[in-house]
Amino acid sequence: MHIYGPKGIKEAVLVILKLGGAYTPFPLYFHELSSKTSELLYEDDKVLVRTIPLQHRVYTNGFLFQEKEGERRLNIDAIAEYPEIQTCDYQNIKNGKDITLENGKTIANTELTFDPHRPQSYAYCSDTLYFEALATEIQGARVVYHESTFLKINEELAVKTMHSTAYQAGLTAKNAHADALILGHYSSRYPDVNLFKQEAQEVFKNVFLAEDGKKFIFDN
Repeated sequence: MHIYGPKGIKEAVLVILKLGGAYTPFPLYFHELSSKTSELLYEDDKVLVRTIPLQHRVYTNGFLFQEKEGERRLNIDAIAEYPEIQTCDYQNIKNGKDITLENGKTIANTELTFDPHRPQSYAYCSDTLYFEALATEIQGARVVYHESTFLKINEELAVKTMHSTAYQAGLTAKNAHADALILGHYSSRYPDVNLFKQEAQEVFKNVFLAEDGKKFIFDN
């Protein structure tokens, strides 16, 4: 298992395991982060993971998970109009290639396929002071988790402690052109967490409240 986090994450995890008398049946590889700019942490043919620079009293960063654009989707009804096209041609079609028939006629790929599904992406923004450049860093993320420790009535306290308000979280999601916003990290000073949702919705409508163990499912 590869674990990414700020300096000290290795010591913290190992101490917790030791105190609990626990162990892992697999090796742990620690990657301690310190860069103030975005870093590529992982990439394969389907996804990539980057860090998101944040602003807090101690070094911290978020993570941006991005799915790469997939193959084009076969339009089976359209393909059926051309008996010469065989199943062995399907992969080339999904890869975007045109098809040339025996009579020399070329069938455009767009006639035989649908566009790929829109890639999924998720930006996890933990403890941070509000700053406009964050929206640029996560531009186009479909789902954004953003801390919302305070309501805007306590914005001065948010600045002092380097946290964000629910309104600021909504503003970041709006400026990033996100599809959905998940709020979390609420201060216990507020008796009703729905106040956070209401405040964020003043600027961004599609808002959800994070809860321990809650699952979110978003359509492609």
